[in-house]
Amino acid sequence: MLPVDSILPDVLASLRTHPNLVIEAAPGAGKTTRVPPALLALGGQVLVLEPRRIAARMSARRVALEMGQQVGETIGYQVRFEDVGGPNTRLKFLTEGVLTRRLLSDPELQGVGTVVLDEFHERHLETDLALALLRRLQRTKRPDLRLVVMSATLAAEPVRAYLGNCPALRSDGRLFELTVDHLPYSAAPLEDQVAGAVAKLYLRGDVLVFLPGAAEIRRAERTCGPLASQAGLLIAPLYGDLTPAEQDRALEPARQTKIILATNIAESSVTIEGVRAVVDSGLARVASDSPWTGLPMLEVKRISKASAKQRAGRAGRTGPGTVLRLYTAEDFHRRPEHDEPEILRRELSQLVLQLEAMGIPAPRQLEWLDAPPTEALEAAITLLERLRARGAGAAKLSRFPLHPRIARLLVDGDSKEACRAAAILSSGQRIQTNDLLHAVDSEPDFRTRATFDQLLRQARPQGRGVSLGHAVLAAFPDRVGRRRPGGVVLLSNGRSAVMKSPPSEFFVAVDVEERSDKGAPEIRLACPIEPDWLLDNATDRSGVEWNKQAERVEAVSAMLYDKLVIDEDRGALPDPEAAAKLLSAKVVEAGIERFVDPEDLAEFLARVAFAAEHSKIRELSSDDVQSALEALCYGLRSFADVKAAAERLIPALEAKVDARLLEDVAPSKLKLPSGRTTRVRYERGKPPWVASRLQDFFGMKESPKVAQGKVPLVVHLLAPNQRPVQTTTDLAGFWVRLYPQVRKELGRRYPRHAWPEQVG
Repeated sequence: MLPVDSILPDVLASLRTHPNLVIEAAPGAGKTTRVPPALLALGGQVLVLEPRRIAARMSARRVALEMGQQVGETIGYQVRFEDVGGPNTRLKFLTEGVLTRRLLSDPELQGVGTVVLDEFHERHLETDLALALLRRLQRTKRPDLRLVVMSATLAAEPVRAYLGNCPALRSDGRLFELTVDHLPYSAAPLEDQVAGAVAKLYLRGDVLVFLPGAAEIRRAERTCGPLASQAGLLIAPLYGDLTPAEQDRALEPARQTKIILATNIAESSVTIEGVRAVVDSGLARVASDSPWTGLPMLEVKRISKASAKQRAGRAGRTGPGTVLRLYTAEDFHRRPEHDEPEILRRELSQLVLQLEAMGIPAPRQLEWLDAPPTEALEAAITLLERLRARGAGAAKLSRFPLHPRIARLLVDGDSKEACRAAAILSSGQRIQTNDLLHAVDSEPDFRTRATFDQLLRQARPQGRGVSLGHAVLAAFPDRVGRRRPGGVVLLSNGRSAVMKSPPSEFFVAVDVEERSDKGAPEIRLACPIEPDWLLDNATDRSGVEWNKQAERVEAVSAMLYDKLVIDEDRGALPDPEAAAKLLSAKVVEAGIERFVDPEDLAEFLARVAFAAEHSKIRELSSDDVQSALEALCYGLRSFADVKAAAERLIPALEAKVDARLLEDVAPSKLKLPSGRTTRVRYERGKPPWVASRLQDFFGMKESPKVAQGKVPLVVHLLAPNQRPVQTTTDLAGFWVRLYPQVRKELGRRYPRHAWPEQVG
């Protein structure tokens, strides 16, 4: 008797009166294995959607065992490229993507009475798509279709509202007492922390250790090896790329105490017998996609509280358990309640392709639990157009349960070689080479071999397609790269990447990964191509470019594939107008004071500004300076040329105003009674001024004026040593009030100079 059995009558009663139901069942309640077979009483086939292949396979086995049958009779399962069932199969466990494919060929789900979405809290991309499509089908053609959403850590209210405010039932489950401890922060490597935790717990029974990914599992396996040998423990890895037999080894009972090193694949599958302790790293490797490049990103992130609770629950399924979290309690409380749905952070081209094939070209036509971001949808549509996967092209590619890129490769290649490449890329096989052509000739692993056999049967290649390199280019037209000196790779999207030993100068970057801890994307797998293959989609560009090292403008003629230069020619004389515009912009960027005396330029602009205040002259703007600079740069090519010609800038600016009126209103010079000429100085925010020796002003009765006699100049009267004696705008008053005393002082200090009594 399992806890969920007590609510099964209520489940059936609810679904007889309302087509939708939300079930919240705590870990260990038995929802996955008990609810689906009970639903057979309502009539029709029951489909159960599981987020992972291992969960679909294990659940089908457990239910079939409880019914005393073999899998493939009443109970079956279907995952990508594997269908176990027969004509009498009434209950089938599926991965979510399989349902989407079934809707392509059977849009009304004939014969299906109930669809169950299990472990809904994981919110995979296929989960949200399946729910949206099922809700659409229920609203339009199948009002009799029953939908059941189940989870142990579900935020139920949004789902209930989405399903028409449907009923919700809860089973508290049979979770034994759990002791949950948090460890203080440690700077030790994760695998060392795991080994220490396992040493504390293995005497209590099997230990389930949650780690971010396969790489961390392999390191932990090595670190725990000595303890396992000494204590007679069985170390059993558990992650998606293992064979079913290897996964079963981790899941089935064993004579030895097991240390199961798992990814979050073990968070939500059926009960693993014998587990009495859980070690939780608090981490998971989360896939997302760069919104500006579309490149996949893998980041190790902290899991949510919901995931942490799911992990902890694995220790209390069959008896009292212990949970050791390798992070602090404060860290746990700071974590989000639930993980962000994949539909809000993943690349959406496969989703959009499937909808296109179903006759839904506008994804916004669907009612979503969480609507996909507009930017991601637009990027997906752009990619599908480039893959020739809209309209009839969508139907052709959607025949294969593959990403649109891989399906394009398969269709265009039309060969066994293309099937091998598609199998490698879609199976996740770890390969030793970074050259796809070499990988195709290497020995495949079990998953790649099985995928290849399935693709071969499904595609039935006729050998009439293009070469593998051409097919890869058609599948990844936006991922062309070029090897450059210094170990740098330039990509056709305009970005740089890194790659160890690219297979050729030009290649297609097939497997590219961005990580937040790395400065540039890393290319892990590439396919060599010939540059001639790019010419049909190349564009010509000619113009001028700046040679930073030589500090000059150069004429450039280039052939580009997207933003990647295929061929380039330099050296011709640049177009003078384009060269002048670029050269002047670079002069401003470098700082105009590098070429022109900044004080002279500032004073001239201040002089014009003063004149503009007192006449019809227009003040010069930064645009005027830029255009004068462009005019100066006409026919020039380098900074050296500009420096040699810079003396012409101020005259060029002067030509933009009425020079005669400027001189009348704001004269540049002033002739003094002594016969000397002095410069009139102009500064922004200050009145104009002149400076000269006091004797030069003998005979000038009043202060000189500018602005056609409206503004007196500030006069700086200097001693013979050029130091200021007096500053004034009232020269007449100075002669009367101050000059007699100044005359005495200067006469004593400079007796050889004439200091007459009457000078004004």
